[in-house]
Amino acid sequence: MMQGNLTALLVTSFIVLTVVLIGFIAGRDKSSRSSVEEWSVGGRKFGPLLVWLLVGADLYTAYTFLGLTSTAYTGGSLAFFAIPYTIIAFFISYFYLPKLWKVSKEFKFTTLADYAKGRFDSKFLSLLIAIVGVLMLIPYIDLQLAGIQDTLRVAGTGYINIQVVVIISFLLVALYTFFSGIKGPTYTAIIKDILIWVIMLFLVVSIPMIHFGGWGSMINKIVVESPELLTIPTTGPKGIPWFLTASLVSGLALFMWAHGATGVLTAKNADTLRKNAIYLPLYNIVLILVVFLGFAAFHVLPEGSDPRFALLNLIQVSYGGVVQGLAYATIALASLIPCSIMAIGASNLFANNIYRDFINPKVAPAKLTLITRSMVFVVIGLALIFGMLFPTALVSLQLLGVSGMVQIFPAIVFSLFWRKQTKQATIIGLIVGLVVTFTVSGTGMTFGIYEGFWGLLANVLVLVLLNPLFVKKINRQSNPIMAQLFTQQDN
Repeated sequence: MMQGNLTALLVTSFIVLTVVLIGFIAGRDKSSRSSVEEWSVGGRKFGPLLVWLLVGADLYTAYTFLGLTSTAYTGGSLAFFAIPYTIIAFFISYFYLPKLWKVSKEFKFTTLADYAKGRFDSKFLSLLIAIVGVLMLIPYIDLQLAGIQDTLRVAGTGYINIQVVVIISFLLVALYTFFSGIKGPTYTAIIKDILIWVIMLFLVVSIPMIHFGGWGSMINKIVVESPELLTIPTTGPKGIPWFLTASLVSGLALFMWAHGATGVLTAKNADTLRKNAIYLPLYNIVLILVVFLGFAAFHVLPEGSDPRFALLNLIQVSYGGVVQGLAYATIALASLIPCSIMAIGASNLFANNIYRDFINPKVAPAKLTLITRSMVFVVIGLALIFGMLFPTALVSLQLLGVSGMVQIFPAIVFSLFWRKQTKQATIIGLIVGLVVTFTVSGTGMTFGIYEGFWGLLANVLVLVLLNPLFVKKINRQSNPIMAQLFTQQDN
């Protein structure tokens, strides 16, 4: 690891601390922590621009940028799977998120597990979804930790104790999340997203000019010297079938994550979500160009460089301290802000769907709000410990997390449109899907297909085949959620 740059470290630290301070200021109004609904989804008052920025902060994290360049550096065009998967996610979200928002608004649901409990009248299904949501999210939070740790390691080598600074950073995020709720990451996401657009576009314009003389020369060099980077492998464990199924599974799973649902439920109306489905793909402009930075790093960095640091080292060898600091601060904020939203989502699941439903059903609203807020420290603390104990397993666990999260898609999305979907078949399908996913992953028998696809296929087959066995019961049952979903016309 090269010596860090003190100017870059100071610029990074100043910007990050300023943004954390803004996060605290955002929650100075006591109403932001007056109830679970206010703290976790901002009272559902956010308009299209705030939701666009918040969901963008949710989904476009440091792992997205560091991971994409790392994948492009080692696997070439496989990194482009991030483009179709987000397009799939945003396209289908146009049709189901408004409906989910309406029923959640009407019945004050703040998690997907809340919706499942109400829709199917099943605390057990709600518990399953909450457990899956919390467990799958811990490695994802860890990856945000790894993002800021890597950034500080490159910027601060020789100047700071990286581990201590990372712990302090995440404690500060836990504190402002506890204090401000969703308003903290929402308003800081404005700064983070502006930086992403300005700095990332600056990088993709200037780096090819610095090292190759321009984009045309860079592309020509890639075509001549490393054409394999521009094609998807036709053989091996990750070829076209993996690319297609990974895109599909990741797209279906995107809004099943607790932090994705949290961002969605802050919207002030259903039309806000439709507008977001149209405009969120704009972020893909940055993603496409960032993949090419991975290709640039392949030619610029010394042979044998660690792919994990491809983007960070490329920045380090391309710019002076101030620009380095701005770029590192952007990546650090892309770690810290999503971490805050993820912690809110996981805390909400635990407090509402595990503690309230199974440990203390009579808990007072004020106490439940305090417990939900306090769980932020537990979630981030677990992530810190887990990340330090299993640092090399984070990426594989997060990819497995995508495969796990997609298993709740039938329980949530199918049930918004399929009146006769039964809780029994849904629960069995979910369990089978999880078992198949982890079995395929554990044995490595994927046959070149993304693990989660096999689990989802088994999940849906079981649901469809077993549903007729239980459907008679549903004809005699109804509840207010089903009445709203299937007897009222959508606006």
